[in-house]
Amino acid sequence: MAVVVAAAAKERLVVGMTTLPPDAATTTGSVCLDGSPPAYHLHRGSGAGAGGWLLQFEGGGWCNDVTSCAERAGTRRGSTRFMSKLEVFSGILSNNPHMNPDFYSWNRVKLRYCDGGSFAGDSEFRNGSSVLYFRGQRIWDAIIRDLLPKGLAKAQKVLLSGCSAGGLATFFHCDDLKKRLGGTATVKCLSDAGFFLDVDDISGNNTVRPFFGSLVALQGAQKSLNSGCLSSAHYPYLCFFPQYALPNIRTPYFILNSAYDVYQFHHNFVPPSSDPRGQWRHCKLDPAACSASQTVTLQGLRSAMLAALKPFEDEQRVGMFINSCFAHCQSELQDTWFAANSPMLHNKTIAELVGDWYFERGPDKEIDCAYPCDSTCHNIIPFNQDLRI
Repeated sequence: MAVVVAAAAKERLVVGMTTLPPDAATTTGSVCLDGSPPAYHLHRGSGAGAGGWLLQFEGGGWCNDVTSCAERAGTRRGSTRFMSKLEVFSGILSNNPHMNPDFYSWNRVKLRYCDGGSFAGDSEFRNGSSVLYFRGQRIWDAIIRDLLPKGLAKAQKVLLSGCSAGGLATFFHCDDLKKRLGGTATVKCLSDAGFFLDVDDISGNNTVRPFFGSLVALQGAQKSLNSGCLSSAHYPYLCFFPQYALPNIRTPYFILNSAYDVYQFHHNFVPPSSDPRGQWRHCKLDPAACSASQTVTLQGLRSAMLAALKPFEDEQRVGMFINSCFAHCQSELQDTWFAANSPMLHNKTIAELVGDWYFERGPDKEIDCAYPCDSTCHNIIPFNQDLRI
């Protein structure tokens, strides 16, 4: 049973971990990279929100080869043994109506991330007595099975969301969740900082394609990718990119992303291989330190984001909040989700626009002007760690 502790002085909600029974996890093969059982954190809804469920995929990068996955298996990104057993629920997970006006009273679940493949893999690697389990798809299946009798089966409204690699996971499981819950539940999906682009870096190379390609092959993720996308894609791994998967997804979607996403800026658009002399080092640490020419170059990342999203601008099922802040993941941070100084577009915070989209209260698409025009941004957000490993 999850333990819930409220730290009222700091208005924090701390929620304990629920770990799936080890025997059941082993029997179904729904285990983390190291073979430990998967886990989630559940805070129960109440009152008018008791029939609502918000499922949030945790993020944390990927591993795409045996070496990086073996390293990851010995960390909290690959094993529940090393995870914190308590998680702070803030932003979209908050139970405070002043901090999360539309979803505070829903049942809110954080699915812990320990497979390294955005909950999509279904394979394993054996080398003697050593085993790496790539079982993200089975982990998803097992957690949903565990939640169904706890009330998810009778859900009236559902939002599947996630941040970063967790935001990417929503594209693989959105339609699946709708199918599992049937026609009575309203199911919608939100990707926060998960719209990873198929984009060339500043030197003209594309480092994302080979990375995702090797990940899909190693982890056996092709089986979890959208069948409609797979039927038309030249290479299966292309369906790991949201811009190619989304046209085939039928469930309503909301894309929350920075046009200058810090992770994509640092690792995909200006990866270390494209900057051997370190000329972008200061710019990466502080956007205000970017030269005029670097700022112009960065508009190419925004242009690629907007071009990938353009086919969905007129689709009623797709909502958007695309700002020009140097950020990565904005739904779980209270300051960026809903606060007095939160980023805004046309006087709407992220929380307000997401709510308008979900409950169909009004316009649900906002795209920011180019950097540095937005004075509501929290621009200096360091993002130095490499989440790929």
